[in-house]
Amino acid sequence: MKMFRSRSWFGGGWGRPKNPHSLEHLKYLYNVLSRNQTVSEHNRELLVETLRSIAEILIWGDQNDSSVFDFFLEKNMLSFFLRIMRQRSGGSNYVCVQLLQTLNILFENIRNETSLYYLLSNNHVNSIIVHKFDFSNEEVMAYYISFLKTLSLKLNAHTIHFFYNEHTNDFPLYTEAIKFFNHPETMVRIAVRTLTLNVYKVDDSSMLAFIRDRTAAPYFSNIAWFIGKHIQELDMCVRNEADHHSQNRLADLVAEHLDHLHYINDILCLNITDLNHVLTDHLLHKLLIPLYIYSLASHRRKSSLPEGVNQAVAKILTKTSSGPDSPRVQDPLSGRVSCVVALFLLSQVFLILSHSPLVQSLAWIILKTDSTVLDKGVNTLLEHYETEKKLLEDSLSDEASAVNSSSKEALLEDLINITDEEKEKLAKNPSENVAMHKPFLETVYSALDCSENDYGALFALCLLYAMANNKGITSDVIEQVLKPKKSFMSKSSSKDIKYSYNVYLVEKLLLIISLACQPTCRIRLVTLEISLKLLLQLVICDGKNILLEPHRAVIETAKSQSMALLRNFYKSEEIFLDMFEHDFRYCDMSKSSLNVEWLCMDSAILLPPAGTPLTGIDFIKRLPCGESEKARRAIRLFFLMRNTVLTLSGEIETQLPLTNPQSCVQIEQALDLSISHNSDLIACTVLYKDGMKMRRFLVIDVLQLILVEPDNKRLGWGVAKLVGFLQDIEVTGDKDDSRCLHITIHRPISGATTNRVPLLSAKFLFDDNIRCMAAKQRLTKGRMKARQKKMQHIARLLEIPGQSGPPSPAFTGQGLYTCRATGRNLRENRQLFTAGRAPGFAAPKRESSPGVLHRADESRRHRDGDSPHRLSNLRKELSASPSNNNVKKETRSREASSSRTKSREGSPKMPRPRSEEIPLELIKKASHSIIDMAPKINILPRPQSVKTESEPCTSGLINDNAQSKESGVLKEATIISEETSFIGDRQSDKRGEEREAV
Repeated sequence: MKMFRSRSWFGGGWGRPKNPHSLEHLKYLYNVLSRNQTVSEHNRELLVETLRSIAEILIWGDQNDSSVFDFFLEKNMLSFFLRIMRQRSGGSNYVCVQLLQTLNILFENIRNETSLYYLLSNNHVNSIIVHKFDFSNEEVMAYYISFLKTLSLKLNAHTIHFFYNEHTNDFPLYTEAIKFFNHPETMVRIAVRTLTLNVYKVDDSSMLAFIRDRTAAPYFSNIAWFIGKHIQELDMCVRNEADHHSQNRLADLVAEHLDHLHYINDILCLNITDLNHVLTDHLLHKLLIPLYIYSLASHRRKSSLPEGVNQAVAKILTKTSSGPDSPRVQDPLSGRVSCVVALFLLSQVFLILSHSPLVQSLAWIILKTDSTVLDKGVNTLLEHYETEKKLLEDSLSDEASAVNSSSKEALLEDLINITDEEKEKLAKNPSENVAMHKPFLETVYSALDCSENDYGALFALCLLYAMANNKGITSDVIEQVLKPKKSFMSKSSSKDIKYSYNVYLVEKLLLIISLACQPTCRIRLVTLEISLKLLLQLVICDGKNILLEPHRAVIETAKSQSMALLRNFYKSEEIFLDMFEHDFRYCDMSKSSLNVEWLCMDSAILLPPAGTPLTGIDFIKRLPCGESEKARRAIRLFFLMRNTVLTLSGEIETQLPLTNPQSCVQIEQALDLSISHNSDLIACTVLYKDGMKMRRFLVIDVLQLILVEPDNKRLGWGVAKLVGFLQDIEVTGDKDDSRCLHITIHRPISGATTNRVPLLSAKFLFDDNIRCMAAKQRLTKGRMKARQKKMQHIARLLEIPGQSGPPSPAFTGQGLYTCRATGRNLRENRQLFTAGRAPGFAAPKRESSPGVLHRADESRRHRDGDSPHRLSNLRKELSASPSNNNVKKETRSREASSSRTKSREGSPKMPRPRSEEIPLELIKKASHSIIDMAPKINILPRPQSVKTESEPCTSGLINDNAQSKESGVLKEATIISEETSFIGDRQSDKRGEEREAV
């Protein structure tokens, strides 16, 4: 008994081949299926494992052994799959899940076309497709729809005949899939859309004819109905979500509407004429015109608010209405939506769809539909459009009609290009507006009213911008309304050109711009930016600014108002400079183009304008909250207006950014440390928080703090390892160690928050406390001066009185950046020290340096500072000194220093003289030692030729020729500083020659 049990199919695996990837193993699995054709709770695990193994062997055989597929087809093993699926016994769903997964894996991984044809033969796959699975089981539904999508990926001109039967007009793969178009699961809906697109791409006339005649009309009709029902839900969500509590639901609804539009656009872009005609007809008659466009009609009666509609939203929706016929609120049961929702949805339509017959019809209806045909229904409206379109085409071919058409255009032009008196008359009589008798266009224009808020104006602007930039709309529809018009004065010559634009719309935009520059306005930055973009498109033609002088004056006034508004925040915020630079970077990155399509993807703009960041809405899409955000808004307003004025005048920005990136040192840039121009070089050890230590040289430039690592390959050169702006540093001393400083270098402000992210936060250990104090002083003063220079530059931009003068060196690259190289190679290497002068070397005594006081001189100054006979005492000392010439120079230096010190009493704002700073090299081995202070370093590109002019000395030090004459001091000052010893070897020979010369 034991022997037979071990040899059974359910026993210890008797007869199972050792190689799982072989024909013998497939034969073994076939025997298993043959003996277990009835599914039960006892054998379902075995069947699942068998089905999984079959798929694995078939995939292996597709690439290695064709006999595997021969055996699979010979035994008709797919019939076993059908037999298992059709059973209703216990555990059948469990096995069906594995069976569908097996089929999915199998068809997805087969590469051999012959093997694919074998699997699709005998019509077993179509039988599996039409099988009535238990779709209430989520796993069955997921694997079934995934299986159908995988099959659609295999469709081509050859395989289509395995799925579509031309004789029976049967196409189960397509007809079964479209039943799940509106399935609750997003994954299922996406798979159905992908499958239908894969079907439409197959170039088979009989199959496409079947779809057009048998399925297109009901399927596309269902699509229109599903989208309409979806929009009703979206409209109700907007009405009830004034407090921004359920943004997720609204975001899902907007995303679903976008998916519908992209799916429709994908179908239209396939350019299948018959399908496009059917789809366009259903969209126009059943969705876009009756639901989208008719919701804009301002003539229909005001309906009562449905129960449960949030009154706050209703109040906003009813704003800007012009009487009892308000278009802002509609009863959802009437098949219409609110005006703001209609504007928003139409914006998405024109931003996504570009099929010319569709968007051309919609644009013409919105811009040119007369109120006389509005009440006659959608069919009459489309018939009127077709008639007008045919008349226009006939007029283009007939010369007489062309004359009449030109006269009509001239009449329209006269209506738009009206005089100031006529404008005033029209202002008194709004009924005589240029949009008179055009109900849809009138609604769009009335939505541009921003006297209270810009809730509806944002959507109206998005719609106008989308129509103006839709490639499927021809110029004859939008010309003179949304684009400038160019006409020739004479037919014989093309030189005399007359430009015109929609004056009424431009004045509407200018009013929005002017209101946005007021201190108490409620216009968001995104509304202003779209207004400016649309304005530039309306008034710039052929690269020329055709804006009329009165309108130019309005723009200039608005710019002046934005400057005046920003002056109120100048220096009122501690982080004003940081916000100014950050917002410029933001506007500079986004000034190329505001992506209106991305804007209309954001569901948050459908809700009333928020005034708090707690809603999570982007700053430009909401109202500012607090003084800090009001300052940010004023800054961005200034940038937008400045950029618009420069664009209209054809000028290029030359004053911004505040810091010229080309004149700054970059990381890993080579620096020549043997050339000095007014910067400081201090050796230090950087102690990071993770315990890592690095020896670096601290370079303090005019605008930057640079950590330099000596270059091991080139003597006297270094590589910038870290670069930060002085304006972004924080320096604090260490209470326990006088040689340490805690330095934090912040990154520039980024994002909506003003929290500073540190670029570096570490402890800097110097060789002694003197160097530490000197570094702290340089960094503190450098930060203050850098911020002062930039604030002065901002003041000049804002035309603040008392700030006239040339731009600051921080921007122009002049002053310390005069020698910035024009070529890329010149910027690679910058020089830090003049030839023959390296910090730390013995140097001749600088008697005439007013910025350096030796200890003896300092004590003498304190002793004789209050004496009225100080000068006489100095003269006596000079007469008794053997080196009379040098002492005279020293006396003149002290007198100059004294005079500058006295000047501070009357001018407290003057910078402190160098004589009061702690010299960098004030380190003495003995009381009589004299060590010179290292000159400041200016980071400049390496010169390509020898200078012919002497460099101006900003530190007040005398030249090297005068120093080389002090032989006595030279012998004492032979101590080489440790921090620059790597430069010293290069100049040892020169130092020896100087000693011999002395």
